[in-house]
Amino acid sequence: MTTDDGASRAAYLAEVVRTLYPEPVAGPGGRGVFLVVPHARAPRLLVPARPRRVASTAVRRYAEPRNRRARLKRQAVVLALRTGADRWLLPDRVVVSTTGSIEAHLHRVLGEPVVPSIHIGPARANRKAVLQLLRPDGRTVGFAKVGTGPLTRRLVRDETVALRALADARLRLVTVPEVWYAGDWRGHEILVQRALPVWRPRVALAPGRLAAAMRELAECQGVTDGPLAASAYWAQLRQRVAAVADRPDGADLAAAVKGLGDSFGDLRLRFGSWHGDWTGWNMAVLADTLLVWDWERFTTGVPLGFDAVHYALQERVQSAADPAKALAATLREVADLLAPFDVEPAAREPTALLYLADLAARYLADRQAEAGARLGALGTWLLPVLIRRLDQLAR
Repeated sequence: MTTDDGASRAAYLAEVVRTLYPEPVAGPGGRGVFLVVPHARAPRLLVPARPRRVASTAVRRYAEPRNRRARLKRQAVVLALRTGADRWLLPDRVVVSTTGSIEAHLHRVLGEPVVPSIHIGPARANRKAVLQLLRPDGRTVGFAKVGTGPLTRRLVRDETVALRALADARLRLVTVPEVWYAGDWRGHEILVQRALPVWRPRVALAPGRLAAAMRELAECQGVTDGPLAASAYWAQLRQRVAAVADRPDGADLAAAVKGLGDSFGDLRLRFGSWHGDWTGWNMAVLADTLLVWDWERFTTGVPLGFDAVHYALQERVQSAADPAKALAATLREVADLLAPFDVEPAAREPTALLYLADLAARYLADRQAEAGARLGALGTWLLPVLIRRLDQLAR
């Protein structure tokens, strides 16, 4: 972890605590104590100090360790919480007043006591408070998202709408969280989802299974087809790009989108739905279903196959020293990625390039670069690859 990331998380920790527990600790009412995991200099998680079984479960169910070292660290923290060694391993504490807090609000609207643990994410424009909700016996029963600014409030509302729509989609290959509660608290947008059974045994992802699930989702709200230039998608993309054209990298993106229209405006495409951020860390693979969460970017009317390109790119770029090389490698495999969606060979690379333009428009609209997101500076990786490929196709 970089020092900058640690400082950002530490500042965000203080912001989250002020937002979710706004009353002064010195006032009347109940108090709560959180342990900072792993420490206050670079926090990842706040877990309740008591009961111990709640704290250990909160750590055990926090995210998915991506390597053996991370798994060992998590196991050490869980063991410390179970044995009482947390007083030495996790020395940093945060004391809050539960009066007028998100905790008290959720108890009231859900009709049952829930104990939260709080995720402290990395710097991103769409960073929001995410709470794992546990019962006093240690069972995870839900997750709450709290949108506090214009962007995050909109994303929480969008996810609520998406989950309610998908509840009626009769998906067979994908399991979507159920909305437990949605509403307003102190001007913040709240969404509570019932917990997916992520504790069930996992299996390896069999060949073709991911593509089949993505195609099912792509077709769940219906499919249309027609020339790119005549589609609602193209009109919306151009509007989104025009809205960010005055921002850093915005002019280059606008020029690239014009090039896409000039080259592929007459190309016929099929349009359906996509998750918008389907990645390995937003999914759990079970024997009978794929559990998929984080639906705040769900959109209809996009070229079929966007999810497949996004998943492949994110798998590469998260650990790549050079994200531009990771992107170039992803573009080389678009034929294989898009074939399961019956995308015509002539439309496969244009579909991938449209996805890149769509992602770039999102990053600029969200001001990811200003928020310090690792991949927010599009001019260092995404736009040069997109522009270079368009130049090659125009020759």
